[in-house]
Amino acid sequence: MGQRILVVEDDEFLRELYEELLKGEGYEVTVAIDGEEGLMHMGEGGFELVLLDIMLPKMDGLEILRHMKDKPAKQPNGPVVLLTNLGQDSIIKEGFALGASGYLIKSAMNPDQVLSEVKVFLNKANLNSPT
Repeated sequence: MGQRILVVEDDEFLRELYEELLKGEGYEVTVAIDGEEGLMHMGEGGFELVLLDIMLPKMDGLEILRHMKDKPAKQPNGPVVLLTNLGQDSIIKEGFALGASGYLIKSAMNPDQVLSEVKVFLNKANLNSPT
């Protein structure tokens, strides 16, 4: 069974692109189309990596991170990587303060770059996890 990745992204084109890209590499992908669905999946936990859009309907990515800080997942999740089109440092800093491990600027990355970043975050998580 492949590593589990959660993609929380409201943009249908990007969500499907990431899902196909990651499944093509053998990852097991779960998708969420808004913040409430994302929070539900993150609360269940067990994902090796979470790609979390900041701008989401119903609840934004930072709100999800705040909820997760107050009420940790049933099974631990791996790193949370923020997806953003914003170059807004203050939002990204807040994301880091709430436990995010990194961020990707969606508009600046092609699919190959997204894939290589995903692999970097998964490798870092594997190196840091106790075996």
